Amino acid sequence: MKNLCIELNDLPDEILLIILKNLDNLEVLYSFQGINERFNKIIHDPIFTSRLNFLKWSPNKFINKFSDIIIDQFCSKILPNIHMKIKWLDLESSFMKNILHVADYPNLYGLGLYNIEEETAKYIFTDEKLISSIFKNQITTLTIAIDPDKKVWSTMENICNQIFTVFINLTHLIFCDASYKDNVRLSFKIPSPNFSSSSLLVLNIKVQTFDVCLYILDGRFEQLHTLHIELANISSSSKEIENQRKISNLKYFVLSCLFKTSSYNELILPLLYRMSNLEKLGLDLKVSVEETFIDGHNLKKNILNHMSQLKQFTFDIRSVIYINNEMNLPSKEDIQRTFNDFPYTKIISCVDYFLEYKEGLCHIYSYPFLMRHYENVTNNFPAGLYPYVRVVSLYDEYPFEHEFFIRISQSFPFMEKLFINNRYAQNHKQSYKLMNDNQNLSIVKYNYLIELQIDHRTHDNYIEEFLCNMKTCFQKNILLDVQYEALQRVTHNFTRDDTRINCTKINQLWIYGKFEYSKTLQDYFPFAIID
Repeated sequence: MKNLCIELNDLPDEILLIILKNLDNLEVLYSFQGINERFNKIIHDPIFTSRLNFLKWSPNKFINKFSDIIIDQFCSKILPNIHMKIKWLDLESSFMKNILHVADYPNLYGLGLYNIEEETAKYIFTDEKLISSIFKNQITTLTIAIDPDKKVWSTMENICNQIFTVFINLTHLIFCDASYKDNVRLSFKIPSPNFSSSSLLVLNIKVQTFDVCLYILDGRFEQLHTLHIELANISSSSKEIENQRKISNLKYFVLSCLFKTSSYNELILPLLYRMSNLEKLGLDLKVSVEETFIDGHNLKKNILNHMSQLKQFTFDIRSVIYINNEMNLPSKEDIQRTFNDFPYTKIISCVDYFLEYKEGLCHIYSYPFLMRHYENVTNNFPAGLYPYVRVVSLYDEYPFEHEFFIRISQSFPFMEKLFINNRYAQNHKQSYKLMNDNQNLSIVKYNYLIELQIDHRTHDNYIEEFLCNMKTCFQKNILLDVQYEALQRVTHNFTRDDTRINCTKINQLWIYGKFEYSKTLQDYFPFAIID
């Protein structure tokens, strides 16, 4: 480091600043603090000091970027020298107290609190020093991530009931999650009077029911102009909740729901009609319909014609219909034609009919696709690039050939979790073997995959597709969820050579079905925790 600093010291300030800007700002502060006056002046530039993020992301969780020793160095030598310049702090729960107490931060307005659990929240939100100064008067933007390992149903409710009495000037409140799973949702029967704010402008939150959504929009956040809300389900309720009041201040609304709903006409559209001044709208829904799919005509008639101020409309809508023999079933081309004069961005349509389930699925979405999940991908998948998608599920009543998986890996380059359900054998498996012998088979690469779930109905071909190292390559630390007997068959009772390499990359093996733990199994998955 000493020799490096001598070499860097010979460079002009402008060049040195360009080099340091390409490094992590906390690494810069820790590595160059105290070298000399020139370095101190450069690294105290707002580029390096205005926002300090002490976190890094690991699969499923936020963790500390530094060891205890380095955090102590920040607290004793670095933060006291730059505390006047800090405007935003992102902190993990184990070091929140140390860092927040080490100095006053008179210009701090943004705060991120990660891996919060109930006891930590109680302590932080009742700390007299913090409440009387930083929290009460300064913080306008707050991000919270609840610890996925210590979540309980009451945690979210208790935190929400305290936030607005502690952070009285809050304008932006964001609840976020480290991963696609273990999400913590707000649920209550009747909200506390403390769950309200006259200053909040932006809210991003996950909730359990449609009732909670209605409570949020009943006037308790009168200045709210942006709401991103994800629900677990949307269904009718017997509660009497204010649902007629116009929501005139809301300009940007994003509504998503995890599970299928049949209340599109009954609940979703009436809610949208209350938002007369909406300028941006996002919908992410799976809807059960009775007679016709939701298509371009439906969206124009039931949404766009009611929103004269709307400037941007993004959506991912899957409508499901029960098939009977007398129905006149529309094709993909029929659905796509309903968007011919649609006033917004490019629209993509997919239509599939699943005769086993007697269901039709129409998937329409705006492109570029901004959602984090893409469900029920079939052989009719239109390809394209989907860089925001992290969770993908595959299902079809026709086989997935090897080329299909090549398309999937290319279209979803940052996919982290993959579900597969297909009980039909591949048609070209023998030709793959011949290609493999000639080393002409393209290997599918999954660079970010950390979880693979294979449904118990899935044909053995697809377990082989993923475990054979001549077909698939993925990184280490994979969670594999698979049926034991199928796994045993594919690996030839845990002796097969060409599936051994990928099995060494499994660090967690979830097996369902009857099985006996054996040394052969453990040796075949040498780095896996087997459940």
